[in-house]
Amino acid sequence: MKYAVSVDAQIPSGDPELDALHRVGVVALLERGFESVEAIDGPDGVEVDVLDTFVGVHPGGALMKVFVDAPMLELAEEAVRSLVDELLERSELLAGWTVARCAVELHADLAKESLDAAGGPGAPPDDLASRRARLRGQGGDGPAAEAAGDLVDSAAMRDTFRGLADQLRAFGPEAFGGPPESAGADEAVGADGAGGPDAAGGPSGAHDRRGPVVSAADARLAAGALVYGTDLLLDELFQDVCALDEDGGSVADCDEPMWLLDELPRRYALRYDARFARRFLVTAIALTTRFTQGTFEQPSCVAEELALRLLLREAEIALDLFGLLDDGVSLALECFADSVYKDMNHEWLYDDSMDGIDESPVGAYLGVAPMGISRWFTPFAAGRYVHPYAADDEPDDEPDDDLVGPADLTDPGDSDNPDRLDDPDDLDDRDDRDDDGPSGLA
Repeated sequence: MKYAVSVDAQIPSGDPELDALHRVGVVALLERGFESVEAIDGPDGVEVDVLDTFVGVHPGGALMKVFVDAPMLELAEEAVRSLVDELLERSELLAGWTVARCAVELHADLAKESLDAAGGPGAPPDDLASRRARLRGQGGDGPAAEAAGDLVDSAAMRDTFRGLADQLRAFGPEAFGGPPESAGADEAVGADGAGGPDAAGGPSGAHDRRGPVVSAADARLAAGALVYGTDLLLDELFQDVCALDEDGGSVADCDEPMWLLDELPRRYALRYDARFARRFLVTAIALTTRFTQGTFEQPSCVAEELALRLLLREAEIALDLFGLLDDGVSLALECFADSVYKDMNHEWLYDDSMDGIDESPVGAYLGVAPMGISRWFTPFAAGRYVHPYAADDEPDDEPDDDLVGPADLTDPGDSDNPDRLDDPDDLDDRDDRDDDGPSGLA
């Protein structure tokens, strides 16, 4: 069975962050170490084959994907952890590093396909309650077992999320619509903790509210969910990078299932190739690093706005999975989005009827920043940080107009498709615009 094991290695606490030169060196050391290993000796003489690896280094450490062939998931995780520990210890420059996480991430669709295909007496039960009880060794089935499992999961994950909240150093509880930390966790915003007088107005008024609209507990839960969602976001983007690297095509025609990149605006699906995926991954790392460092001010470019949109979705899914996405926490995430985004113009990328508004007189009047894909990694204004790897090296000569429609995603080569764009001359040249034009986030 092939597994993709995600590893998060961190620099020693108190050490200065890695600069660009050090990061290049770390990549070289880790890649050289992985290349020297073809198989890992597991317990009881079981051999785990190393199929492929991917290394990404950021200022606080490294994120790695190690693809292995192992008889079971636990052996895959154990073998990869021992390998990474050995690589870190072997190098004097990495000897103080620690492995913060080493786990297999399963794609929901592929996992379901495997379960559906499983058979025999060892196959997991179809009934979810029986499966949960079986995994916990409780025995039995029925609604009672399922309810008990849900209760344990929710309580444990609530504590986990709240424990992670302190890592989101760039934001206090006020960013989530909660009371200031000095007010204490017991300060309520209503009888049920779901919102005060200003809550009825929704998060759109978060900047103007005169008091908290959610409880301190809900604000902390939402903050922790964003930290938890960061791991999921980066892991899944790593998976997409590897899939596109192997396939050599784009999201529009890739045979492998996508985790996240197919949730970006579909009009540019043919432009989401491996190079784009790597730039977007680095952008997501740079954004979330500023979140946890405490240096974030506001999104620097369209790509960061879209990465934040995906992060918020990951946080919501994680909360919902464990039954923690109630009205108070949902409102806290909405308040956070309202406090971070200066505007929601990037949402127009998902609405084909708004295509080109950034270059129209209306867009100029509203101060809408250029939103074509060739400008996604261009800073909104001077001083906004975009990672050098992701930043535009030179102007993109390709037009920014819609490259695919719904039918094109199914069959890009269908000449009978009336929406297919056959003549590039029919497309407006959207790169001939003033770089110093109005920005929606300036």
